[in-house]
Amino acid sequence: MQLKLPFDTSQPISGEASIAIDKSAKEVFNFIADNFFENYQKWATDVVELEPLDTAEVAVGNKAKQVRDDNGNLVESIFQFTGYNPNFEFRFEGITAPYKHCYILDEIAQPPQTQLTFRFELLELDVFMRPFQKLIRIAIEEGAETTVSSIKELLSN
Repeated sequence: MQLKLPFDTSQPISGEASIAIDKSAKEVFNFIADNFFENYQKWATDVVELEPLDTAEVAVGNKAKQVRDDNGNLVESIFQFTGYNPNFEFRFEGITAPYKHCYILDEIAQPPQTQLTFRFELLELDVFMRPFQKLIRIAIEEGAETTVSSIKELLSN
């Protein structure tokens, strides 16, 4: 007999947020992707350690390790850069933890302004956590809003 759960255990849980930044797509991409190892901890303040595992170059296939402070617990994960399309898109995905980060840039004519969209996906969730997926989705969406707001603030200074 197959157990029927009242929630979907196979779908990722995601959150997305967008914001307009008064900078060109090139400037925003440079800050987020090209200078990732210098800037990531500025907007991801829960990351207490960040280390390139291959080279300090951000390139598809290269890996990095991060240690996050998750409410007093240090959580380590290794991720891989999976998308690097200058001035348009930057992605990385967890190898040791099931998540994806995606930054999409859309430059808006004159004056230079860029619409930055950040999407975070939690690709798997333990079955015992599935009843809380609505709360988890809210937390992910709030985190996405915080991410784009922080990036905009950092680029405005």
